[in-house]
Amino acid sequence: MTAFFPFEMERWQSTHEHRVRFNLSESGVHPLSTRELLAMAGEEGRAVEEAFLDIRHVYGQSNGSDLLRERIAALYPGAGPDSVLVTVGGAEANFVTLWRLLEEGSDWAAILPTYMQIPGMVRNLGGTLHEIHLQEEERWQPDPDDVRRAFEAGARALLITNPGNPTGIRVDPERRAAIAAHAEHHGAWIVADEVYSGAEADGVTTPSFHGTASRVVVTQSLSKAYGLPGLRVGWAVANPELADDLWSRTDYTTITPSTLSDRLATVALEPTVRSRILTRTREIIAANRERMAQWVAEQDDRFSYHPPDAGAIAFLRYRGTTPSGEVAERLRVEESVLVVPGAQFGVEGTIRVGFGPPRDELDAGLARVEALFHRMENERA
Repeated sequence: MTAFFPFEMERWQSTHEHRVRFNLSESGVHPLSTRELLAMAGEEGRAVEEAFLDIRHVYGQSNGSDLLRERIAALYPGAGPDSVLVTVGGAEANFVTLWRLLEEGSDWAAILPTYMQIPGMVRNLGGTLHEIHLQEEERWQPDPDDVRRAFEAGARALLITNPGNPTGIRVDPERRAAIAAHAEHHGAWIVADEVYSGAEADGVTTPSFHGTASRVVVTQSLSKAYGLPGLRVGWAVANPELADDLWSRTDYTTITPSTLSDRLATVALEPTVRSRILTRTREIIAANRERMAQWVAEQDDRFSYHPPDAGAIAFLRYRGTTPSGEVAERLRVEESVLVVPGAQFGVEGTIRVGFGPPRDELDAGLARVEALFHRMENERA
């Protein structure tokens, strides 16, 4: 029987994030409330609010309502509503994509570190994972030659997260083009998790892998760039035939997105509202990214990192040899602060710190992180 690989990061966060004073483990910005979302929508939002209590909790259109899929498709040039599957979070989009593409071969490649859902599931389902490791000294950029070698070794699909998690780094355009060319040459799939697209500090949207090769699936959600993780709305964009295949698999999982979530997601992705949401997100990220850089500079070389291009995340390498799991546990117990230990991404000696909370909470949480590291240094002295 195949050994089961637990999803350590998700279990760590879900167990503790509501039991600490300062949650710096989240990688999105401070979430929007329903009231704030509808206020951004103006007249449409007021109409939805007026109708809210009368919305019947029926089963919705199981691949997403027509208008929601139209609004998602409009984000990807050349895509139509029949190219879109709406899912319960990006996690379901990733899962059904993996399920379908395993039929074409159990060898997968993954660019690491990354969100570990698909790598864990490949192993749990008996597949072979070809690991492609980003190099910290190369600013966490992938080497296209490593991707080519993974395809030559038999990988039938490649997972790439762009912008990256936990790094927040965008793939350089020439490397992105080379990766797409290698996939095209080998007839392999690219599965591009683009959940941080739209959360760029410089306001420039990261180009999608959609359309770069003939076999591409893009997954996204409202959780990170949109500040709406509780709606649990995600999507997959692929060619219409594959999108239909993915839809047939959600018949076995969640059946349909929540009726309320579908309606609110449709509001959020109306072009004017979407622009307002992303402006809010980018303003929070740009300001807190600057604060994060200032705080790191104040730490007397205690930490080093590459400032992220997107996402409210800083992947910090810390001075010393204390295992990251121990660091994270001590922060949780002694300081009531939650961060993600780098070991859960396969990169020891690091922690992922989310800087998306309101500024007062961020400053207070960082002060507690500083206090623990100061205490650990005194213990070693």
